[in-house]
Amino acid sequence: MPHPRMFDEDDPQLARVREIALGFPGAAEKITHGHPAFFTTKVFAYYGGSERVDGEWIQHTHTVLVLPEAGEREPLLADDRCYVPAYLGAYGWLGMALPAPRAARRAWAEIAELIDASYRNTAGRRLIAELDAR
Repeated sequence: MPHPRMFDEDDPQLARVREIALGFPGAAEKITHGHPAFFTTKVFAYYGGSERVDGEWIQHTHTVLVLPEAGEREPLLADDRCYVPAYLGAYGWLGMALPAPRAARRAWAEIAELIDASYRNTAGRRLIAELDAR
């Protein structure tokens, strides 16, 4: 039985994440476990996630899940916008609430930096070299 879709195709925050994520060399999108996932050979970002708090599942619809650099994870988790996502959190991933679709450019630049770091942590050398050559 497939997972139900856990996102709205017309969501403007998803559109912004797509624009960022699909701008990387070799990036593509697939739906996995009901959420959009952005990948090359490995997933580097998910749209939406969940966490388990006191035995209850909490859905975070307007978030992005990324794999930050190891030294960045703890400082990011000190930010109220971040959480440890179910299943992936044990492997270093974190979730961050997305800014409003029309938020300041700086807020979306931070999301783009997180997605960039996650891409670099998962993509192959050839793709990273292609990105750096742009």
